[in-house]
Amino acid sequence: MMNIKTCQKQNVLKISALMMGVLLSACSTTHQAVSDPDFAPVRPVSSQPLPISDGAIYKAGFNVSLFEDIRAHRVGDVITIILQERTNARKSASTTTKKDSEIALAVPTVFGKGILHRGNPILSASVDASRSFAGEGDSQQSNSLTGRISVTVAEVLANGNLVVRGEKLLTLNQGSEHVRISGIIRIADVTPDNTVQSSQVANAKIIYGGQGVLAESNTKGWLQRVFDSSWWPF
Repeated sequence: MMNIKTCQKQNVLKISALMMGVLLSACSTTHQAVSDPDFAPVRPVSSQPLPISDGAIYKAGFNVSLFEDIRAHRVGDVITIILQERTNARKSASTTTKKDSEIALAVPTVFGKGILHRGNPILSASVDASRSFAGEGDSQQSNSLTGRISVTVAEVLANGNLVVRGEKLLTLNQGSEHVRISGIIRIADVTPDNTVQSSQVANAKIIYGGQGVLAESNTKGWLQRVFDSSWWPF
């Protein structure tokens, strides 16, 4: 009987040690940024070289243009987007309402005399009500994002506009950060050094986020989020 209890205690200690090791290893693991397939780079389709025909200097499929515009205009070309995003929004509202009501009923008279009971008038009533409401709200938000990110051309539309997308992943010692962007740009807005301002990206989708110790320290716990939600009655 003692041997069975001793074995059970040893198994419990082994399981506890294993769980502690797993927890410690999970805490020491560095959060690595994970790539999003929706922002993955697009590679151009490789075309098979045409067969070489003897008897001519020019070979189709192997020509190189000496005066071609080097600006991105094909699927797979790289464009650098200069992030200069600044937003500032403010909204305020104020409401005040007030209402007073008063109703009075005099003592009714019968044959010129008031209705009394033990000398006190009866059947008289008065109602006085007053209510007021005052509400005020003020909201202000500002954001700023600057930097550069290189993206690839994912699609060339029928009108010549370019659909671009890309991401930048940064893995740090205390976590990771990522910047993702997608949208549509005009070839005319691309400068000779293959850069374009983020304000010139149509239907822009810019995502900036992170994971790790720093991101978790700036996040509320689930219980605090319950207290701050609109469902909390107090």
